[in-house]
Amino acid sequence: MSSTAAASGLVVFLLSVQVIQSQDGWGVTYSPTEVCALKGSTVEIRCSYTYPSRIQHRDIRNTFWFTKEKDGEPVSLITDSEYSGRVEYICSEKWCTLMIRDLRENDSAEYKFRFMTNQPGGKYTGSPGVTLSITGLQVEVSRPYSTRLLMKCLSSCVLPYYPSYYWYKNGQKINTGSSLFVIFGSSDSYSCSVSGYEDQRSPSVYAPKLPSVSVSSSAEIVEDSSVTLTCSSDANPAANYIWYKKDVNPDPSFSEEPHLVFSSIQSSDSGQYYCRAENLMGTKRSESISIDVKYAPKLPSVSVSSSAEIVEGSSVTLTCSSDANPAANYTWYKKDEDSPKASGQIFIITDFRAEHSGSYYCEAQNNRGRSNSTSYLIAVSDKTTMIIRYTRWTLVVVIPILLLLVCLWMRKKKALSSTTEPHEPIETVELHSYPDYENVSNSAAQREDSEEQEDQV
Repeated sequence: MSSTAAASGLVVFLLSVQVIQSQDGWGVTYSPTEVCALKGSTVEIRCSYTYPSRIQHRDIRNTFWFTKEKDGEPVSLITDSEYSGRVEYICSEKWCTLMIRDLRENDSAEYKFRFMTNQPGGKYTGSPGVTLSITGLQVEVSRPYSTRLLMKCLSSCVLPYYPSYYWYKNGQKINTGSSLFVIFGSSDSYSCSVSGYEDQRSPSVYAPKLPSVSVSSSAEIVEDSSVTLTCSSDANPAANYIWYKKDVNPDPSFSEEPHLVFSSIQSSDSGQYYCRAENLMGTKRSESISIDVKYAPKLPSVSVSSSAEIVEGSSVTLTCSSDANPAANYTWYKKDEDSPKASGQIFIITDFRAEHSGSYYCEAQNNRGRSNSTSYLIAVSDKTTMIIRYTRWTLVVVIPILLLLVCLWMRKKKALSSTTEPHEPIETVELHSYPDYENVSNSAAQREDSEEQEDQV
């Protein structure tokens, strides 16, 4: 490094020794061949050159530095638009210095020197050239304690002198020194610089900002389709991501990638999802995003209002249910009939008759598809006829017999009360049940006539 550069505080780093190339008196010597410099600083790359003794200095017509060629010919940095206003050649007899100001990261390249004379074949390029690496300051973060972070201001280049370091919190200078302790989880940002280049600060480090969550498609999410959720957060160092599904106790983690991929999403994947972004500086949770998977109705089920036997004149209610999203609409059919019987989830037959007996099924449909239930057989119970017959037999046979027996008993009691003397034994009358009530009546009449004759005697 020249004395001028040293005096101006240029941050230039020399990493190798001189190398000389020569051929028949032609040669270029670079010192050094590898240079590392801070972004934003100024660097000088020097070389010396030689040529055969038959050539005089007055024969040197052109000297320049280059990094690339056009149509097989080197392009001088002076004419390269990427270096416009930032490049200067400082040359004299047999040596030349390249000065580049306001170094940028894309200035990293291999630089070569070329000189040309007015003699036939009198031109030479020093190859290989000088490798220039541009670097910036970086803040290295570690967490030696659970609640405190250790920050160090570093560069991949070795500084040729011991500089002073400055620390900045949210852009304001707060401290000096090569390291700094801060509280974990702080929402502040931190950066550093070195003396002489305070305006060339390191990138700020900070905890993740509020993560945002996006879904791969803004259209309706359909079962069996591919869906990708993406979590992103502004953070330095770069954040790591963890995905969670909400309302599962505890919320389980699904992925530790920025993307949560469902290659064939299912209805069971519906729910609320959120992500957590974290780095050494802290952690931040995103808002939840709702995933609503649409699907055609599943196989419907049919239930009847009563498990008891159905009798004529009763009310029967059939209910159809199917898992679907969006909710299904329902239509009722009787087997072997084309026209629907009813619409709606519930089908009611208020006055069930024998002609209503048969197999019924429902169809569930939405905009994703449709599905039919299995048939459900309902019929009038056979016990209905038995009940009617039993009722008729009771009315026609049993009740008249009972009434007749009651009348005879009352008549006999009256007769006995009018003819029986005191202390005279009372004759007991036995009643017998007969299957034929006419025979019972005749027998009672004959008994009465016999008793009257005995009274007359």
